Parts: sequence; structure tokens; C-alpha cells
Amino acid sequence: MEEIRVTENGNVGPIDSSRIPRYAGAATFARLPRLDQVEHADIAVVGVPFDTGVSYRPGARFGANHVRESSRLLRPYNPAQDVSPFANVQVADAGDMAVNPFNINEAIEEVQQNALDLTAKGTSLVTLGGDHTIALPLLRAATERAGQPVAMLHFDAHLDTWDTYFGAEYTHGTPFRRAVEEGILDTEAISHVGTRGPLYGKKDLEDDRRFGFGIVTSSDVFRQGVDEVIAKLRDRIGNRPLYISVDIDVLDPAHAPGTGTPEAGGMTSRELLEIIRGMRGMNLVGADVVEVAPAYDHAEITGIAASHVAYDLVTLLADKATDTSDGKK
Repeated sequence: MEEIRVTENGNVGPIDSSRIPRYAGAATFARLPRLDQVEHADIAVVGVPFDTGVSYRPGARFGANHVRESSRLLRPYNPAQDVSPFANVQVADAGDMAVNPFNINEAIEEVQQNALDLTAKGTSLVTLGGDHTIALPLLRAATERAGQPVAMLHFDAHLDTWDTYFGAEYTHGTPFRRAVEEGILDTEAISHVGTRGPLYGKKDLEDDRRFGFGIVTSSDVFRQGVDEVIAKLRDRIGNRPLYISVDIDVLDPAHAPGTGTPEAGGMTSRELLEIIRGMRGMNLVGADVVEVAPAYDHAEITGIAASHVAYDLVTLLADKATDTSDGKK
């Protein structure tokens, strides 16, 4: 029998792993309650099992559940941020969105509407992909809720600002070009982080600059150091509403082999986590972690990295939602 833990603030927390073995029971993110088990969620973790937009290795449609299984070891207190996210606010697992695997345009509309429905009463989303195509409808929903174009930090090996693949405008390599064209990004406050690898041509970088993106390459992270990168990103974003999108291939394949388009020379999981933690206090309005493809993973290396990234994103949102002066919302 699952043992429900109620925090001092009255929130329903994760199952008590000192009483119920971590490997027992259904997998929800961090062993949190399901959305239908709570009256309201301040933060919902939701999956999008969709990978029809990939251009190389498929399998990210199974990513969300892999991340959930890999999150069983997460604990309620985050010492890196000195926050107990599940005590401070109500966090729940919203399950998976059911989207059309055969029609990309229809799937994008479904993700956008699902995101709007889930956030209608003030809930913030951390979304588990799925491929990076889903970032576009999530950004549309985030912009509608924010009432203005949002800033974005995009952690990825790739730019994802190409025009088309095989004539298709909506793929995992095009979401942020579409987002700029649609006016849903604040082009004075958007940046890629961790990019690397070969491109189709120099024009890729020229187009990217024209769209307004700053670029922090994986080499920049290595040579400049995490603290300097954090300072530059915070200065660029300011207090604008911020969306964070994390493609797990931002990590070196040694840290994340289970992904569809791996590139050598990537960031370490420690560097990624530290940069995300460095965004504490910023106006985060939503986030996603995408492109986990478990068929290429082993020993849950990629799933564990992704679950910790999602956990720190949840922590940022929980910290933002809490008045630290009295510990209440």
C-alpha cells in the first residue's frame, strides 16, 4: 500500500521511501501524487509521448516514462538550492498528454490546448518530452499565460532554428525559428547554451543572430566557467518572464547516451545543473526537458540526468512561488 506523506504546509508529498521501497508501485515523477489525487497543483509535471518530428533516431516518445522511472531516487529536500519544493508548494504528476502520432500539425495544436488547460488555474508546467517539436506549442501557451513574449534559455547541442526538413516546417529542428516568426519570443532575451558540432553552413549562424539569439557554446562553458556564463545569462534575461527548454543532448554522450542526435564535446551533467541552479530568483514561467530516447540509454544514465534537471527546474518554480519571508505562498 502506498503511504501518502502530508507536509507541514498541508501539501501531499512523495511516497515515503523509508517505508515503501523505491522500486515498488507505479512510477510518477519523484514518486509524487497524481494530479487527480490533489485538489490543486501549483506545479504539474506532464509528459508528451511524441517523436514524429525527429530527423534521425526515434524513441523519445518513450522518454517521459523513462524519466519517471529514473526519478525514483529523488528526495524531498534539494540542498543545492536549500529548498524543499514538495513541501513549499503542491507538485503533482499530470500523466501524459494524448497527442496524434501521425499528424504533426494536429499534435502541436493538442499540446498547446493541453498546456493551456493545465495552466488555467495558475499551475506551472515542467514538461517531459517527447522530441523538441513540442517546445513550440508550449511556448505559445506560456506566452498566452504571461500576456507577453517570453525570454528563453535553450540548452541544446543544436540551434533548432532551421527553416524546414524535407519541406516540413514543424520538426524538432525548427521550433525556435517558428517561435521568432510568430512573435512569441522576446528577441532581446533569448540564448542558446551548450551548442556545438558541425552545421550545414555559416548561414545557419548568420540566421540565428538575425533572429536575436545569443550563443554560449559548450566550449564557452568549459573555457569561461559556469559562474561567468550564469552572470552573462542573467544579465541578458533580466526580470522578463523566462521559459527554459532543455534538450538532453546538450550533455556530452558520456553523460546522456540515450538521445536521438548525440554530438561529441558536450557539457557535463554537473555544468548543466549548476547553470540551471544559477537561474534562481528569475521569473521562470515554465520549462521542458526533451529528447530522452531510452532505447539508446543504459544504466539509466540519461534518464537520471534528465530527472535531476527536471527536479531542479521544479525547485526553481517552487522557490519562485514561495514567499521566503514567511514560508507561505
